[in-house]
Amino acid sequence: MARTSGPETRDKLIRAAEEIFAAHGVDGAQMRDIVRLAGQGNPSAVQYHFGSRAGLLDAVMAGRLARTEAALAPLLKTVEAAGPTLTGLVGALITAEATELRDDRGRRCLRISAQLTHESGVRTRIPHPALDGTDYWRLIGRMEDALTAAGLPEALRLERLDLALTLIGAAMADRARHYLDGVAPLTGEELFLADLTGTTVAFLLAAAPGTTTPDP
Repeated sequence: MARTSGPETRDKLIRAAEEIFAAHGVDGAQMRDIVRLAGQGNPSAVQYHFGSRAGLLDAVMAGRLARTEAALAPLLKTVEAAGPTLTGLVGALITAEATELRDDRGRRCLRISAQLTHESGVRTRIPHPALDGTDYWRLIGRMEDALTAAGLPEALRLERLDLALTLIGAAMADRARHYLDGVAPLTGEELFLADLTGTTVAFLLAAAPGTTTPDP
């Protein structure tokens, strides 16, 4: 039987982890199921190649982030060149995230990352190490700038940004679940993305208690 290389084995484990984490949740997934699905006979394969369960999850999310970054970079550049508005920034983020809906691998990763949105570091302005220096984190900063210009106080800005990422992640994960299960969504994808953008912007710009609603 032909032996597989280290990089090939790592890739098999990552792809198997994507399936198991998506199906059973980040906390519910069993490493033995991942090892079995990857076709590995060594029960310590995850520890050998990734150091730990957390290391494997980091590797899964690193691939997902790399794909999103590649889609986001030109979108953010265009929005910034035109003079960034909150609608434009949110639209760029959602458009980039939606590229993961194109295939089952991306759909599984959307289901996984929706469980991790509160780990971004938005509320403390200390990015998760994987996000530090990324276009994703820069876009979040631009979104906060827009909310600052709209007059929202700091605590509300940070809380709403974190909740907005949760909203987007949950909506994308739900859409991904429909696609994976072969269930037709209620709306077409173009309408879904436009509505998610508008809904997110409206949430972010909702008037603070005792004030009037700012313009988008």
